[in-house]
Amino acid sequence: MKIYDKTTAQSLLAELKDWIFENDGIEKKFEFKNFNQALAFIVQVGLLAETKNHHPELYNIYNKVSIRLSTHDAKGVTDKDFDLAKAIEKLF
Repeated sequence: MKIYDKTTAQSLLAELKDWIFENDGIEKKFEFKNFNQALAFIVQVGLLAETKNHHPELYNIYNKVSIRLSTHDAKGVTDKDFDLAKAIEKLF
């Protein structure tokens, strides 16, 4: 399983809007109109993650959701993270 670092991840990050490489993970902050929209998004992400058996770190404060992806058993960023990020983008 290939593990990406900040440099090798750049070409794949370029395909994703506003995702950044940070602390051996990729992250993005989303903002919604209200808490209900943010919560609905979190539920959609959770269901999607379950189908891919790859689970993100999710943080929510009112209408803001932060997502962090890292392949914990690989101790870094892998194709699994980029694949899930691309699928999450389709939900937003």
